[in-house]
Amino acid sequence: MRISDEMVKHIRAIIKKTGYIPNRAAASLRTGKTHVIGLIVEDIANSFFASMAKSVEKVAAKVGYRVVYGSTENNDSRGNDLIQLLVKQVDGFLITPSIGMKTGVQALRKSRKPLVLIDRYFPGEEIPFALVDNYGGVSKATECLIGKHRKNIAFVNVAMDQIQMKERERAFVEVMRDRGLFQKKWLLRLPYYQDKAQYEPRIRNFLQKHPEIDAIIFATNYLGMFGIKALKDLDISIPEQVAVFSFDDTDLFRFSSPSISVISQPVQEIAAQAMRLLLDQMGGQTKKTPEEGALIAPELILRSSV
Repeated sequence: MRISDEMVKHIRAIIKKTGYIPNRAAASLRTGKTHVIGLIVEDIANSFFASMAKSVEKVAAKVGYRVVYGSTENNDSRGNDLIQLLVKQVDGFLITPSIGMKTGVQALRKSRKPLVLIDRYFPGEEIPFALVDNYGGVSKATECLIGKHRKNIAFVNVAMDQIQMKERERAFVEVMRDRGLFQKKWLLRLPYYQDKAQYEPRIRNFLQKHPEIDAIIFATNYLGMFGIKALKDLDISIPEQVAVFSFDDTDLFRFSSPSISVISQPVQEIAAQAMRLLLDQMGGQTKKTPEEGALIAPELILRSSV
């Protein structure tokens, strides 16, 4: 039955007068769509993930989707709980998974829930992903330091089984070995701490133990921040005594003195590629390859620290 133009005008006038807001939950029952995307990351307070959330939200809004967030704090149980909490409330997921979330993520995939992994992936699993080329970024930074005549280069990492951390370390080790410069003693793996302030004394002790170090690459921005503090506490000048690179940029690195060189992740491009892969699934498009992923080149930003 066609509704008359007069009736349409009358209904719109009532909506405007009463301030009526459509019930999205009721609409989802009718259409089967919530027009909501679930974004689960490691730490929404981290500058990288905060920028990622903002970029995802911007892209989603352009196509009529809202975004709900959750942080796992690298806790497997918390991450799996977030999936269960949101699974019926969202049309698709963007997830930065911890290792212990693999079973939950596999279950989502088997249920055909649209899903894209961000920042990391599970090798061998047929799950789309969007992330930076971690290996290529650290390789370039290591070669850059060697090109600036730094030979005693250290690498500070977090002892985690996550693929992106392994790729960053593998790149450093392989470049240094190829150049005949690798020393295992200059490789520092720190436990993952909820209280990140615990990193600074461990890095400081490492530097005191190895005064011959003339350059350091930090595998994350929070390791870089505490590493810079350790260097300054020890009155080690940057870059005169020790050159510094960090993975991921922050305002602190841009505005500190000296400013810190970084392997910068193109957050907006990662978000755009992740949303493209997710929208393809939500639109019913199927993958053509066993493991479809977007591997995005990082940017090497050279500042005063090298």
